[in-house]
Amino acid sequence: MNLLDRYIFKSVLIASAGAVGLFAFVLTLGNVIRDLLGYLLTDQLSLPVFGELVLLTIASVVIYALPMGILTGVLLTLGQLSADSEVTAMRAAGISLTRIARPVLILALLAVVTGLYINFQSMPWAKTEYERRWHEIARSNPLSFIVPRTFIRTFPGHVIYVGAKEGTVTRDIWVWDLDREERAIRLTRAQSGRVDYDDNTNDLILTLTKGQYEPRNEKNPEDFSEAPPPFISFEISEPRRLSLNQLFHRDTPTQKLQWMTYGQLRAEQARLAALPVPADRAAAKEQARTQMKVAFTVQEKFTLAFSMLSFALVGVPLGIKVSRRETSANLGVAVLLVLGYYFLTTAVSWIDRHPEYRPDLLLWLPNLIFIAIGLWLFSRIEKK
Repeated sequence: MNLLDRYIFKSVLIASAGAVGLFAFVLTLGNVIRDLLGYLLTDQLSLPVFGELVLLTIASVVIYALPMGILTGVLLTLGQLSADSEVTAMRAAGISLTRIARPVLILALLAVVTGLYINFQSMPWAKTEYERRWHEIARSNPLSFIVPRTFIRTFPGHVIYVGAKEGTVTRDIWVWDLDREERAIRLTRAQSGRVDYDDNTNDLILTLTKGQYEPRNEKNPEDFSEAPPPFISFEISEPRRLSLNQLFHRDTPTQKLQWMTYGQLRAEQARLAALPVPADRAAAKEQARTQMKVAFTVQEKFTLAFSMLSFALVGVPLGIKVSRRETSANLGVAVLLVLGYYFLTTAVSWIDRHPEYRPDLLLWLPNLIFIAIGLWLFSRIEKK
């Protein structure tokens, strides 16, 4: 690389790194608030464990931040160079647009290689490790999901409030049983109770003592026009089973296709290809769908990595043509382009259950469209 190449390469690299960090922070923050912050605030997770899970979350979302970051870095750098007339000076010195774009495309190719490694190695490891670590935490202390002085909505069909908890003993318990529309059809209140864990069924067993419950009209529990039914008192209630399967499973979590490395996906493809084709037409069709899901996952990982090259091809002429110094404007353009790309990818994923349409190959269509747009923009600017 000569001095000009190093200057453009370094400028795009710094801008892209900053943009990748910004987008990774935003994506990670959303996941942390949704999945982890509540457990930290209720002391169900210690700070070191919380930090470990956050790092694993970053490793699993950075692949989605890379394409947006590369495109933003290209738009910011080339837009500023063009606005400062540096591109005009280069063109006047006889340097072609292709020559100016060379360090950017080299950086994009390096990003593609990095994306392939993340998609097929780093991200599957981070996802698997995250689930394994979370499984260990939940499995080691399942009673931690009963948090005092908190409305617990963890268990489907129930809202639970516990005033105090000492070990397995609870005080001042309120339990609302909900219907499918999330309406309370029964309220149970007890002075005390006990929470145990059944390892065989992965259930919490809640036994209440010295309480009463208020039944309601199950068809219309929100209708209070009629006289309310009397409270029914009890000394010891029937044990209630609260399943923890939605939070963690007793066994090691099943590895999803997205969490598999390239070697594991290829092995899965080989295993499915070796299966005999069922004589039943419906079973054969379902087998073809299963095979397509694996092929679709492989191609999805490839296309997401190669999207960085597609974005760079669009970003170079677009950044020069738009000539903006404003960071917010370039961020907006980058986000719109990426949203368009992901919309096309999502549209293809809607037909992943129809292997006859080859959705695994159609996944390359958004990349081809962006490459075609980039080459068209290149040719238009070169003619000027």
